Amino acid sequence: MALTKNTILSHKEIEHRIRRIAYQIYESNVNEKELIIAGIESNGYLLAKKIKQQLDKISPIASTLCKVTIDKKEPTKPIKTSLLKEDYSNKPLVLVDDVLNSGSTLIYGIKHFLDVPLKQFKTAVLVNRNHKKYPVKADFKGISLSTSLFEHVNVSLSKKPYEVFLD
Repeated sequence: MALTKNTILSHKEIEHRIRRIAYQIYESNVNEKELIIAGIESNGYLLAKKIKQQLDKISPIASTLCKVTIDKKEPTKPIKTSLLKEDYSNKPLVLVDDVLNSGSTLIYGIKHFLDVPLKQFKTAVLVNRNHKKYPVKADFKGISLSTSLFEHVNVSLSKKPYEVFLD
């Protein structure tokens, strides 16, 4: 008997949620002239690119994309960003990841950006799971999902159709 994939979000639903997150980010930064969208490599960065594309369509805010590289197996290792600290200093920043599970990747990403004065700091995720080990929350989220610890949420954004499914 073949196992079926438990689809959580279809391609169209993902696109709707990305658009909604972009609108929420715009509303939160409506008086800003520029904004940094920092995506955690790899799916978080893909999501950040898609959010930036939507934001560019709906708002006059000059958004800049930043790639954040974190070793997810050893998040205490130095974090790299595609922008220099001076490029995002004193600007509003949104840190983006695909799934907020335990919160470890997001909390270490937040810690990295706390070394620089920011005008505003927010987080965005496509899927917010409720298994946090760290006191971190998503300010903007596509969907909140209660799952068991043994289930795994997969996000596929690299090719169409996009999908989010449960293993």
